[in-house]
Amino acid sequence: MTQGNERRVRLAVDIGGTFVDALAYDDSTGEIRINKAPTTPAAPAEGVLRAVAGLADGLGHVSALVHGTTLGLNAILQRRGADVGIVTNEGFRDLFEIARAAIPADRMYDFSYAPPPILVPRRHRLGVPGRIDAEGRVVTELDEDAVREAGRILVEEHGLASIAVCFLHSYAHPAHEQRAGEILREAFPGVSVSLSTDITREYREYERTSTAVMDAYIRPVLDDYISVLETGLRERGLSDPLHIMRSGGGAMTADLARTAPLTTVLSGPAGGVVGASYLARELGIGRLLSFDVGGTSIDSCVIVDGEPSEVHEADIDGFPLLIPIFDLRTIGAGGGSIAWTDDGLLKVGPHSAGAVPGPVAYGQGGTEPTVTDAALALGYLDADEFLGGKMNVDAGAAATAVRDRLADTLEVDTAEAAASVFRVLMARSVGALREITVERGLDPREFTLLAFGGAGPMLGPMLAREMGIGTTVIPRVPAAFSAFGMLMSDLEYEFSTTVLRPLEARGFAELEPLFAELEEKANAVLADQGIAESRGHLVRRVDVRYRGQEHTLGIDLAPGDTAASVLASFHTLHRSRYGHAMDEPGEVMTLRVRAVGRLPKPALTAEEPATGPARPHGGRKAFDISTGAMAEFAVHRRERLAPGHRVQGPAIVEEGTATTVLFGDQVLTVDPYGHLLVAASGHVDATGKETP
Repeated sequence: MTQGNERRVRLAVDIGGTFVDALAYDDSTGEIRINKAPTTPAAPAEGVLRAVAGLADGLGHVSALVHGTTLGLNAILQRRGADVGIVTNEGFRDLFEIARAAIPADRMYDFSYAPPPILVPRRHRLGVPGRIDAEGRVVTELDEDAVREAGRILVEEHGLASIAVCFLHSYAHPAHEQRAGEILREAFPGVSVSLSTDITREYREYERTSTAVMDAYIRPVLDDYISVLETGLRERGLSDPLHIMRSGGGAMTADLARTAPLTTVLSGPAGGVVGASYLARELGIGRLLSFDVGGTSIDSCVIVDGEPSEVHEADIDGFPLLIPIFDLRTIGAGGGSIAWTDDGLLKVGPHSAGAVPGPVAYGQGGTEPTVTDAALALGYLDADEFLGGKMNVDAGAAATAVRDRLADTLEVDTAEAAASVFRVLMARSVGALREITVERGLDPREFTLLAFGGAGPMLGPMLAREMGIGTTVIPRVPAAFSAFGMLMSDLEYEFSTTVLRPLEARGFAELEPLFAELEEKANAVLADQGIAESRGHLVRRVDVRYRGQEHTLGIDLAPGDTAASVLASFHTLHRSRYGHAMDEPGEVMTLRVRAVGRLPKPALTAEEPATGPARPHGGRKAFDISTGAMAEFAVHRRERLAPGHRVQGPAIVEEGTATTVLFGDQVLTVDPYGHLLVAASGHVDATGKETP
């Protein structure tokens, strides 16, 4: 570790479906540098190490490294996790397979729908005697010999290396689960064991079982990956601990991530949401929509008053998870998504060319046209400037693939086929954003759009036109903005427990010792992560519902809150969310404590204002959506644009790892911090200035 006045650099790394983005921030100068390296699906740590090496030969001067990864998510989606066994109560081995017997909302009218194959076959699900009731009382003692025998069958007879343990009502009293975990770990030390109550102390047995199973499913995968990555980073000189992003924001040490791998499943997109929340607060944007477009997916989240929308129950590929997570809407479409036809209809995604073989233009064996190929065919991307000229791409091959695979089938010319790829992509994107705005009583026209990711700046202004959104913000280093967001993260962890108490004065007072128990655990986690007491902060929250309701709303507690004040806050939130409040008693469902370890963060710095008009460095023909025809676009370099500059569309702004496209009815201005603001001509932008 370097000492004294030597430069201190913080690194953040985000793995995408096509590229690994690495970002370096110099604390002393405020300089930001980024590097991209192809994702290496067969050995994901290799791509990370290559991306980091492109920023620094050695890591001895690095004071922090935060990493976001979708490795666990991909293991679930691609069914590449560990073979899992379940140990549960006798007579309840089929609970995980019975599930909720519900058809997904998007398949409600699909009469051919069949649920996915069961992840844990019946022979790998075993029940043992022992029972705790809903009040936490022991009805039947745990049969410890039966637990050992179940472990022997799963490990020695079936060859399993990962076991999930979930007992009925363990949220009320986890003793049986904890003892079963001790027995299995002692008898089979090489086997990974996931206990449901180590992840969540909430009711709903199926959801808690699913959470434990998914944790066990990805635990060996993530543990192996972190071990390989940590070894490679240490060999390159990193002395400070590696931190991993959580799906609900905040980071945790790699050691803690090993004990709770499921909390990392959406850690990559979470970095973008954290960064978007930070910018919303710093720029004073009350309502913001994040629009993160990578190689394989688009992720969006609503941010109001600097706070992102969050849920405590997620669904990944049909499996419910009881973990805190940002309320993201994801569609399988991005720069690498394949455009194809089905009975004369054009479709985009969800399958992707990924990093291997990649788009046709990459010349690595891809034969099916992608969104990137369509962008090259329409002139939005310059083959000579792709990734700052570091990567050779073939625009001619891209146009040929669009013509042969799409245009000829649709009986249109190449430009029209390529433009149609973007129209379909926009339709899917609008649908995703309407789910988190219009369907919740929010008007997207009242929001500002923050577009980032490798393809976000290209698609953001297009989407804003489609949805009537006034201003699109293109942040600095948009291609690595998710990594930038990781540098804005604090260390965070959450503890919860189900209580099921009436929201009244007496019951509310009885919650104090339960909160104290959760806070004791939270403080221990902060101490284990090296957080000084002065930098630690605990946030209390209660999940409240009307008596008889199924779902809850979260209310943060302030000092001095009473049952009456919490109920009043719940009425207000319920009215805001659903348009009405009810004259019904309230009920506290779950207590939550979030442990926050505050970390230093880079500050926004103003840039030197422009001293003259913006001057393009060239131009080229591209497709102007505002007119539906090819037009001459002025081409600008982003590093030549400064605060106060104004660019009238149609125009393209290139910056090596991302390209911003604005059309003939749009205008671009630069704010004091160097962010690009794209608005409809005559609209008031995010800074409050009226554009001509």
